[in-house]
Amino acid sequence: MNDEISKLIDLQKLDSEIDGFDKAIHAREQEISDREQSISDKDAEIEKCRERSARLEQLQKDLKFELEEAQAGIKERQNKMMRVQTSREHQALLKEIEENKRLIKSHEERLLQIMEQQEQLEKDVAELENLCAGEKELLDEEAREVKKAVTKINTRKKTVLKKRKALAPELQSNIMKRYDMLREKRNGTAVVQAINGVCQGCFMTIPPQQANEIRKGDQLSFCPTCQRILYYQPEKESVDV
Repeated sequence: MNDEISKLIDLQKLDSEIDGFDKAIHAREQEISDREQSISDKDAEIEKCRERSARLEQLQKDLKFELEEAQAGIKERQNKMMRVQTSREHQALLKEIEENKRLIKSHEERLLQIMEQQEQLEKDVAELENLCAGEKELLDEEAREVKKAVTKINTRKKTVLKKRKALAPELQSNIMKRYDMLREKRNGTAVVQAINGVCQGCFMTIPPQQANEIRKGDQLSFCPTCQRILYYQPEKESVDV
């Protein structure tokens, strides 16, 4: 196999490993981010519950005030009934008393509903606070584990980057430029195997004559479809990229 091709294969292996490090770090950091977002969402929900409870508490005060006024109104009209002289005045006071009684009944029912709603809100807040407390403990534990994992990944990454830094200058600048361009356009994979006349990058068939040239490995060959650099490796010596 052409020495340039061998170096490109090695370079692709190193770059694929480096990409894997970055993905692994991102995945671990995303775990922390997801946990933090979950806690933030629960904190926001707790705040909403408290705001709703405050509104219900104010409504409860308003209803109680109106309820007291209605009760006072009944007493006032009952006292007036003892002094009225005509049937019309008596009937009018009775009507006002009945209206106040209906208002009292309505407000008492509404106050009961509000008390039930506030009780449920208190339960919801307590449950959310317990969940938050548990998630915050897990967050601290996960943060320590992720920090250790990221440190380990970065240590290995430095070793691989050092190897890449040593290998890259051994390749011709024009080849490196094309390799980097392909990596950028082809999702990080610029060098792929040709197996049974098929490019393993785009899985399109390679012309037979070109497939034979690739098997010889005397010069660089590019996939006519995706333009990736192709190489052939006998099955028993297959190289994973």
